[in-house]
Amino acid sequence: MSSDDIAITVEEVSKRFELYDKPSDRLKQFVMPHLRRLLRATPHDYFREFWALRNISFEVRKGEAFGIVGRNGSGKSTLLQIITGTLTPTAGSVSTNGRVAALLELGSGFNPDFSGRENVYLNGALLGFSRAEMDKKFDAIAAFADIGSHLDQPVKSYSSGMVVRLAIAVQTQVEPDILIVDEALAVGDALFQKKCYRKIEKLLDNGCTLLFVSHDQEIVRSLTSRAVFLKTGHAANYGATPDVLFSYREFLQQEEEAAFLDLQKRSTGGSLNQATTKSYGSREVEILGVEVRAADDTPQTVFYAGDKIKIVVDCVSHVDIVNLNVAFRILSKEGVKVTTWGTLNEDMRLPESSADDMFWNKRFKKGERFKVSFSGACNLGANLYEVQVVVAREYDKFYGNQQVLHWMDEAGHITIILKNKEYVFDGVCDLGLRSTLEQETVAVKKLDMGAGSIR
Repeated sequence: MSSDDIAITVEEVSKRFELYDKPSDRLKQFVMPHLRRLLRATPHDYFREFWALRNISFEVRKGEAFGIVGRNGSGKSTLLQIITGTLTPTAGSVSTNGRVAALLELGSGFNPDFSGRENVYLNGALLGFSRAEMDKKFDAIAAFADIGSHLDQPVKSYSSGMVVRLAIAVQTQVEPDILIVDEALAVGDALFQKKCYRKIEKLLDNGCTLLFVSHDQEIVRSLTSRAVFLKTGHAANYGATPDVLFSYREFLQQEEEAAFLDLQKRSTGGSLNQATTKSYGSREVEILGVEVRAADDTPQTVFYAGDKIKIVVDCVSHVDIVNLNVAFRILSKEGVKVTTWGTLNEDMRLPESSADDMFWNKRFKKGERFKVSFSGACNLGANLYEVQVVVAREYDKFYGNQQVLHWMDEAGHITIILKNKEYVFDGVCDLGLRSTLEQETVAVKKLDMGAGSIR
């Protein structure tokens, strides 16, 4: 691939910060090492090193949507600041090819004493646009921000939502070559977020490169094709977005697992299978297999929309246990979460008088094997889908406190097709709505053209 096809190149980037215990140490660091060198003594540092990033490398192609995920403090924002040029790396290099627009910290790039209108022109100038060019873009920016008369008020009087509206309006309406977004959309309301995502998708269609950071894994999955997972400043995984997100979820699960150690005593008996690369969990209850079947109970992977479908989850308990929930999730090939359902969802709908019928109340003994089947009509739209399954211990009967025992990605795949001229619909699913016709006879008044009136 030629360098002209690359929008962003990050090569062996590291960033070190110096942490001082007290202000006087900073002054000592400025003076003492020089004096010790003059005296031919070994210099001494008065700070502690903190490496926010270590040897990060990746490339983003032109027109590509690339994601960055990781917990708070993993180095995401530091990396974005280095890419945009507001921070310099301690080691390594970054190069960008094209005009860069960035949505980083809330209100960054805005002068709080200037009005919204003045900040629009100021940001345009920083992006390299002339006053005349910004005059042409201003109406579109104002319409997208939709903050009304506040546009002529000082930005310091804005709410956080108004600030992010104006910032996003400026950065997206100037149609940059590279758009960098760091959690900025999380501040806006749901309708504005939807508006922003539509605009981002339009920019991508027009060849814009997107570098996207968010804690919302489903948004990252649906928007981006490749991603990097940062963990304590290192690139823990880099590649296709679904694989990177799996690594990220597995890491979060391990963190959650550690939090449960003081709540329960784990059994050491049983032989647990740790080899599966697309699953994780303590495996106190283990998923042995998942099968998708047709109405006649035969294994099947291709269905017509509306066909009966059965998802069978085969499990074994390695401990005596109660309060389980077996559930599944279906994702489209675009990574959109279509539906989730589990035994706990059904238990929540049962009255307390049916406690004996609740799966949540059933006790399983060590070594006991059991299967859970989910059956129903498959009213999904034509697409390829992934089935993910999980068995979890629910400490509350309403998804209030959950411990994942075994999670499995890519437990199954199904393809849904439509019967042309028989059952056709567009979109994610058929809601099952049906039309009814209500007719009413209405008296029609006679028009008297000669009198020029209606009788």
